Amino acid sequence: MAAIDDQSSKRQASGGNGRRSDNKKLTITDVARLAGVSKKTVSRVINHSGLVKADTRDKILKIVQEYDFQPDPQARALAFRRSYLVAMISDQPNPQYIVDMQSGILDALGPTSYQLVVRPCDRESPTLHDDICEIIQLQKFFGVILTPSISEDDELIGRLRQIDCPYVRIAAVSLDSPGNMVETHDYVGAAEAARHIAGLGHKRIAHIRGPERFLSAKERLRGFRVGLAEHGLSVDEQYLLTGGYTFESGMDCGEALLSLPEPPTAVFAGNDEMAVGVYQAVRRAGLRVPEDLSIVGFDDAPTASRIWPTLTTVRLPIRHMGRTAAQLLVSNHDRHAMEPPPATSVMPSLIVRGSTGPAPE
Repeated sequence: MAAIDDQSSKRQASGGNGRRSDNKKLTITDVARLAGVSKKTVSRVINHSGLVKADTRDKILKIVQEYDFQPDPQARALAFRRSYLVAMISDQPNPQYIVDMQSGILDALGPTSYQLVVRPCDRESPTLHDDICEIIQLQKFFGVILTPSISEDDELIGRLRQIDCPYVRIAAVSLDSPGNMVETHDYVGAAEAARHIAGLGHKRIAHIRGPERFLSAKERLRGFRVGLAEHGLSVDEQYLLTGGYTFESGMDCGEALLSLPEPPTAVFAGNDEMAVGVYQAVRRAGLRVPEDLSIVGFDDAPTASRIWPTLTTVRLPIRHMGRTAAQLLVSNHDRHAMEPPPATSVMPSLIVRGSTGPAPE
């Protein structure tokens, strides 16, 4: 008789097909009633708490599987006092970087209940920290992923800790504990670029660095200088210009370099956007790549293999960096939703293509 009553209660609750008789999906209340337990007990099982007896857990999981019960993300968010929103906060001027980073984060979040929110910011804003903390608290973000250069703002990190907001920083060097960092070792890639250019016999070598506020710009210049020094070379101050990590700034700097009485024979641009801008300056001057000017970029953006000649560049796996950051953030605070990444340190590598050649006679 008990078995008949049990089957009857299931039919009343779900219509026999995982749905209630009012055509709504099963709720946690329905699962609790079917299992003869409290909603709190069901919640503990769903959230993998160890505070439930094995036989009770098995009973609940059997019902969950039988009726294909899916927890309501909004309800879970209320229980955790946090939403399932992960924010990517960025002040990057390079749109391709944003696209690649976003794609990597979505790769990681795709199989989960977490969703991505992209929040651009302006580091020059006097209300920057207040604005970021306000939106985090208003939307109850699960956590934030910070890209360069906002990731290098220690004052912001202090504010995030005050409001108990989980975060992961992506930066050229380690700035935090391993559980909060994806380190990209930009210095290593820039040194490789310098060795490659010097090995081709170039002596007049220019560098277009990124904006001063970016630690990556400083690290790429530092690595480049070290790589050149290994060949007994250095960057002459007239060949050291500052760009904005944009195509336009690369073109402007390229034109300035080519107008010098003794223009360089090779240029290392701080990223691929600026490197492609230098291509444009070379063509406007009626010159050729690499016969008249060898060019090396940084990032290995899709453009690098689509222009002609294809661009020699330092590959920084930006999409992988985004995926790693998301895995690290979520796994730190929700181990059942995602496994931690196998490594949180990314190493750049030089990709030699058609834009570099021997120094002209």
